[in-house]
Amino acid sequence: MINFTVGPVQSSDAVRAIGAEQVPYFRTAEFSELMFENERLIKKFAKASEDSRVAFITGSGSAGMETAIMNTLTPKDKAIVVNGGSFGHRFVELCELHEIPFTEIKLQSGKALQAEHLKEFENKGYTTFIVNKHETSTGVHYDMQLISDFCKRNNLFLIVDCISTFLADPFDMEALGADVMITGSQKALACPPGISVMVLSPKALNRIENTKCCCQYLDLKIALKNAERGQTPWTPAVSILRQIHARLKEIDANGGVEAEIARTASLANYFRSKLAELNLPLEIASESLSNAVTPLHPLNASAYDIFLKLKDEYGIWICPNGGDLKNSIFRVGHIGYLTTADYDKLLNAFIDLKNKGFI
Repeated sequence: MINFTVGPVQSSDAVRAIGAEQVPYFRTAEFSELMFENERLIKKFAKASEDSRVAFITGSGSAGMETAIMNTLTPKDKAIVVNGGSFGHRFVELCELHEIPFTEIKLQSGKALQAEHLKEFENKGYTTFIVNKHETSTGVHYDMQLISDFCKRNNLFLIVDCISTFLADPFDMEALGADVMITGSQKALACPPGISVMVLSPKALNRIENTKCCCQYLDLKIALKNAERGQTPWTPAVSILRQIHARLKEIDANGGVEAEIARTASLANYFRSKLAELNLPLEIASESLSNAVTPLHPLNASAYDIFLKLKDEYGIWICPNGGDLKNSIFRVGHIGYLTTADYDKLLNAFIDLKNKGFI
């Protein structure tokens, strides 16, 4: 199978080999050194300030999203939440669950956030801005400079879900003034799912220190205290943390975050240019694209039926959608261990389906 989904994605041979090894005992100086290097490289690639901290949570990216809400916000806050798809809606649900007062900016599928969406919120007493930098369900990539400027003018605490865009699109945490950045092991890090990574600014650290988290397992005060010795408070997904270490070192050796972003962008551009050349009945469904994924709307077929057909008859995974988007949009990912030759196989499958009258 060739995997063009947006997580879990294809891993390199070196990363996969670690997953096949016996899981080592981790309460050791060697594992602590590995974790210190993980933190250093994550901060480097996120362009975080030197006094920022990193927490590694055993759980998916959604665990990081909830951990951020539980540890930095209280009912005294007043948040703005960008809701442009299923992951924006997840932040809405988390604010409701944890009784965080909020107003949502509801966007139509495929539509970008514009300056006029923010005008009504200027100087209205909001404390926090919450956004998925890349709304993975619809493939919309939001303008972080627009958001950053707004948050700086209004002195807002900025929580950014970068789960599918970290290492795929530029992100300068310190320059943007972002306070929490969240990503996951199964996206552009190209490791198995199971670790949520959180980068925390000094402002976030102050909020964490002064917020009561009503969940022991996801309490960042406990996580950060243990991280001072290169450890986690509970038994983590040890193998995945070792795989993350190998992957971060691989990226660093190959030119760092800029080179990794350029590699991902080249795959995205290759696929999109070939798609246009072939004039297939597949329409790009976002007005603001990330390098991480291309969302496609089939003009003559069900998106989910195409997903099934490719999976069952061609040995190819694309990324389906659920809910209202199930039959209208599928996504082709550009993160993970992929090559242009892989995209040629996908494009040939699309051509075959077109010739057979399926799309």
